Amino acid sequence: MPLHTLQRVRSTPGFSLLNCRCIRCNGCVTRRPRSTVFARWVVRLRCVTRLVTVAAAKGGVGKTTLAYELAYLLRAPLIDLDWDRGGATRQWGYRYEDRMRAPLLDALERGRVPKPVSSVRKPDLIPSHPDFADNQPAPEDMADALTKWAGEWGRDYVVVDTHPGGVPSTFGAMSVAGVVVVPTVLATKELEALEGMLDELPDYPLLIAPNKVPGAPPAAQVARLGQLVERAGVKVAPVVSHYAWLPRRQIRVALTSYDPEPARIQPFTAELRGLAEAVKTYGR
Repeated sequence: MPLHTLQRVRSTPGFSLLNCRCIRCNGCVTRRPRSTVFARWVVRLRCVTRLVTVAAAKGGVGKTTLAYELAYLLRAPLIDLDWDRGGATRQWGYRYEDRMRAPLLDALERGRVPKPVSSVRKPDLIPSHPDFADNQPAPEDMADALTKWAGEWGRDYVVVDTHPGGVPSTFGAMSVAGVVVVPTVLATKELEALEGMLDELPDYPLLIAPNKVPGAPPAAQVARLGQLVERAGVKVAPVVSHYAWLPRRQIRVALTSYDPEPARIQPFTAELRGLAEAVKTYGR
């Protein structure tokens, strides 16, 4: 069966690329741990929670927005490993300049479990810090810390937003994830970056999340995405569309926190809930 087109996904109520059996949607894609140490981490983590890592090989694909909303929908702490100022920490409204401590750095340095900061209609947050760029833990240490924190918090889910590209903390977060959400934009360079990620991580539980998809998706890029996911045998989540107003939004609360929801955001929040459901059911 060929990969369903994004046009059909957008036009058919209740339809999702996740329904396509040609990309092995029956939970048959599992990660083979790269070492016995990684295997031990996975066993420990699955006993207490499910870690959802949001990662991308290239920036500008909407990674932080999806991570922020997924964390709120899953009632999960959001661990921000992206030290750039345009990340989830700043979106949340946390300003490291006004704080005496850096919770993420302190927890990693001292081996402690950090306490998430909380606010109304926002996900609980472990904020990042610019110095994290020069104080990257080894992937094994990052993975071990995430496993420990998740176990201590006792939540059903923990969401991790990562820095784009192949940095040690990102690899550590992916290594212990139950699912790695990979936001994907239908553009030439972004798909090339995705191809590299699929080639480098063939045994990871990747969930491709088409994001910022225009009303008339480009046929060539749709076909290219179809080729990549079929060859890699990975799952594809429901589409999240492009919304011109979203980059200009300044309000810090989660979009999915509104009740009732303004009419303008309802299509977007419905798509976000579809993505959250795909995360919940991944591999099950």
